Amino acid sequence: MGRRSRRRGAEQPAAPESPYEDAEGNVLMLRGAMTAATRSEYAKVRGGGLNQEDAWQRSVEFLFERLAVRWEIAGLPLTKQAMLLGRYRMADSDTQRWVRETIARHVERYLPELSAR
Repeated sequence: MGRRSRRRGAEQPAAPESPYEDAEGNVLMLRGAMTAATRSEYAKVRGGGLNQEDAWQRSVEFLFERLAVRWEIAGLPLTKQAMLLGRYRMADSDTQRWVRETIARHVERYLPELSAR
């Protein structure tokens, strides 16, 4: 039983990753795929019972949480999900705007059925 589950996990292909570099040379690595369940959850967040501004903010963070794999800032790589999200939340408005626009372009290219804007 244990071997069977290990083999199945090994057969799953890794989601493609794409690097995006900002003007300062920082690199944000984004995953190029999401599961059907994650897409469904995103749709609920995007259109949920929150007010429009809250739903928009939460949907941006949702995509960041699910797509960000790594963010190298000033040579320091961040890979843990909590650290990535914390760094995004602490970023200045220009950096947050760059991340939002980068994710939107990424979604348009790799996940066009989703709306990131």
